[in-house]
Amino acid sequence: MMPKRFAILLTPLVVLLASPAGAFALNINDDYRPQDEFELKKWIPLGIFSINKAVLYVVLAAALTCFTMIYIAKRMQERPNKVQTVVELAYGLMRDNITRGNMDEAMALKWFPFIGALFLFIWFSNMLGYLPLPTSQEKIDIFGVHIPAFALFAATANISVPLVLTLVVWVSYHVEGVRAKGFVGYLKSWVPAGVEGAAAGPIFLIEVISHFVRLVSLSVRLFANILAGHLLILFMGGGLVVLLNLSIFGSVVLGLVTGTMAVAFFIFEVALVATLQAFIFATLTAIYLGGAVAAEH
Repeated sequence: MMPKRFAILLTPLVVLLASPAGAFALNINDDYRPQDEFELKKWIPLGIFSINKAVLYVVLAAALTCFTMIYIAKRMQERPNKVQTVVELAYGLMRDNITRGNMDEAMALKWFPFIGALFLFIWFSNMLGYLPLPTSQEKIDIFGVHIPAFALFAATANISVPLVLTLVVWVSYHVEGVRAKGFVGYLKSWVPAGVEGAAAGPIFLIEVISHFVRLVSLSVRLFANILAGHLLILFMGGGLVVLLNLSIFGSVVLGLVTGTMAVAFFIFEVALVATLQAFIFATLTAIYLGGAVAAEH
């Protein structure tokens, strides 16, 4: 019954969009390029140290991470308020579930500050991506004053930021593995116990490939999820209407549908995806670090 009712509700919209009367002119707007919103144009050209909006978002996320934890740490109370309660829950999640749940106590004590900071930095980066900030290349005229238009952007929606974080994690767990077992012993640990003879060669090669694949999987997972969410919000929030170059009437009808979907996507991304991706990245970091020093890798 539900698919039939849904089809009935969509039928008037489909008829309007397919109408030959000209109310909806489905001419693709070639001038509209939504991907340009993710282009990193240099604000201050300094070579490889050039300042752009991705740098701004990274600095903001880092500043918020430091400020929040320092601010809370200096205001701890015996009877915690709501903010302290939320922070303590997050602290427990990072310390017990993510860190201690995937490595021994000595490693957890050593690496918890890094994993906790990583989780918070990614979370703040993701959440900042859903706050409209005046970082767009477009200008709007307000009483003769041209100011940048507000736009959504996330540092983690640019592959360079997740890739750098991944490289730090990748190098760190290999260094820990070599420290714990020695270079040769660490490489030997890549072959599971009991595998000997000719079978050890292919298994070792597969393990080598898997370590390099982690560079792709860890970085692309974060990047792709945040970028996809932003593109969905962009298109559903009005980008599709502009892209199709619809008339005013067509824009209103289609906008009612896509606008509702944009709000739903926005709530879903903020409530779940932003935190989930930070949790996954931090958890995999803990797993890789713990696995590198484990007795049987």
